[in-house]
Amino acid sequence: MRTLTVATAIAVALFLTLGVQAQTPPSVTATCKDGTSFSGTTRRGACHGHGGVQAWGNDTAAGTKSATATPATPAPSKTRTATATPAPAKPHAGTGQVWVNTNSKVYHCPGTTWYGKTKAGTYLSEVDAQAKGYRPDHGKACS
Repeated sequence: MRTLTVATAIAVALFLTLGVQAQTPPSVTATCKDGTSFSGTTRRGACHGHGGVQAWGNDTAAGTKSATATPATPAPSKTRTATATPAPAKPHAGTGQVWVNTNSKVYHCPGTTWYGKTKAGTYLSEVDAQAKGYRPDHGKACS
């Protein structure tokens, strides 16, 4: 009887080992912002060092949704009107306009890295920005 128990245990262990090896992990693919592609078993670390993920590819894991799927848009309501907040118009170069980051209270000069590119902000004249208490980026005024 003991021989049968050991043989059964060995068979179960062998089956589990082979069963785990026979299963292939789900494949995750993505396109990085710099144009390179990523493939792996998880989304963790995808496109690290490549500017982040631009778009996720097909995910073969059961029960997961691809990030590229478009969400269903609700039917327009009769009682409310959907109005999108318009983006502030970009001023013409040389008009003395700065980009004010309303979150950090810092303004950026035209031609700098963050000019018009922060998540929250607006265009103001440099004089108005200083009058409202905003400070120049890195302490360097534009004019």
